[in-house]
Amino acid sequence: MTEKPPAPPRRSDATRTAILTAARERFGADGYDRATIRAIAKDAGIDPSMVMRYFGNKDGLFAAAVEVDLRFPDLAPVPREEVGRALVGHFLDLWEGNEQLRAVLRVGVTNQAGAERMQGIFREQLLPVARQVCPDPEQVPARAALCAAQLLGLALTRYVLQVPAAQALTREELVVWMGPTVQRYLTAPHP
Repeated sequence: MTEKPPAPPRRSDATRTAILTAARERFGADGYDRATIRAIAKDAGIDPSMVMRYFGNKDGLFAAAVEVDLRFPDLAPVPREEVGRALVGHFLDLWEGNEQLRAVLRVGVTNQAGAERMQGIFREQLLPVARQVCPDPEQVPARAALCAAQLLGLALTRYVLQVPAAQALTREELVVWMGPTVQRYLTAPHP
């Protein structure tokens, strides 16, 4: 019995891949605001209507194209009582000056595809971090969600809405104020 050769890739898969490749390059070069559907379509060698067909709008395309690595540190060497401060400090370092993360957050609060992308990022990247320190494995999702709420709330007020009082706080002040809260979410006994 002879094996069938693999099926050739579907044309739609190739088109989708070309769009995503062009979008990543264009968003990376021009940023979210200056990148246009027309320019991305031109880079992909397709009609702009095809971009809309596959992704709905610029927000949907951005959500699908962007690859976000929160690069959470290995918490094993961090003393357990310092994990909250370490995460807040890491988060601040990551977001400071990172326009791509700010754009992902803006899209996440205004677009369903963006919201799903943000959910996936935190599910895939924050849950493993929470598992390292949470005392009860069954509480990991809830505790990670509380950490996400705290950290994303900070990002929204400081970097997207640019609330002056949130912007005026130094990195050290934010770590001191927020570290214990994130620590409590991760390690405190269940109420």
